[in-house]
Amino acid sequence: MLKATNTKFAPWDIVRSDDKRRARLNCISHILKTIPQGKVPRSKVKLPKRSIQGRYNDQASLGQQNFVGEIF
Repeated sequence: MLKATNTKFAPWDIVRSDDKRRARLNCISHILKTIPQGKVPRSKVKLPKRSIQGRYNDQASLGQQNFVGEIF
C-alpha cells in the first residue's frame, strides 16, 4: 500500500512508535514544522468604552460569606 500511494504530491511519513509518548511528540513536532510560519498582518482593534449601566457588583453579594484564610 505504501509503495503504491507514496507520491511526491502526497508523501507518507512513518512514525516509529515503540515508545508511544515519544511517537506522539515526534509526530506533533513534525506537523508543526510543516506549517509555514510568519507574521500575520492584523488591523488595530478599536474597542468601545465600557458602559457602567447595569454593572454587576460581585463584592456586594459576598459580604456575609465565610472565607478560608489566605496563607500564601
